[in-house]
Amino acid sequence: MNRNKFIKLTTAAGIGISVLPHMSFSVIQETFTRSELLGKGNPNIVGDTYTSKMQIETAKALKKMAAAAQKDGITIEVVSAYRSFQRQKEIFEGKYQRFTKQGLSPQDALEKIIEYSTIPGTSRHHWGTDIDIIQGNAKRPSSVLQPQHFHGNGPFCKLKDWLKIYANDFGFYEVYTDNPNRKGFKYEPWHFSYAPISKPMLNAYKKLDLKVTLQEEKLLGSEHFTDSFITRYRNENIFDINPKLLS
Repeated sequence: MNRNKFIKLTTAAGIGISVLPHMSFSVIQETFTRSELLGKGNPNIVGDTYTSKMQIETAKALKKMAAAAQKDGITIEVVSAYRSFQRQKEIFEGKYQRFTKQGLSPQDALEKIIEYSTIPGTSRHHWGTDIDIIQGNAKRPSSVLQPQHFHGNGPFCKLKDWLKIYANDFGFYEVYTDNPNRKGFKYEPWHFSYAPISKPMLNAYKKLDLKVTLQEEKLLGSEHFTDSFITRYRNENIFDINPKLLS
């Protein structure tokens, strides 16, 4: 697809994805409930499976992006979308139990978990704005969410190249980039966020007292959430992301 032609067509069709709808929706949706921010309920979530549940506006934008990619011979497949607090709790506590049973100290277990997995109540997937995607019409490896699959001769490299050119036009941005100076979660070329909603949600999330919020949930291992751990996790894992997703 010719990029200039694409922009002209979408604008003429009234989509205006990269400008007005983003701005107008951000203005409308300025406040979010604690439940929405923590993944404990959101009336704007649509879909009925873990690969289809997401914010209404996210779903609409994804449908348009997937249709455009399909015209270029690339099928976008979602492998994870909205994730509830309870589901993230199951993932987190399962890993914590496994790692500590393997002999890791609680502190080391926490550090190993947060290389890729979020603490419940802090996942961007709680918002219904973030998706993990692969190329559905490519050879499927046994473990799909591996960085090497999106580069070089990897099965999803065509998708990666396409997203690099067009994803931003639909409001989607890679969250955990391969910037060597970025800290926090490791590089995830499959994880994209719908900025028109996730940016105001992140701004609202900043106002939460993270330590109090997490300790109220009484998660396994939460007694080891020291002030220094929480401060570092907040600064590096939550906010050290693609700058285009920050206000």
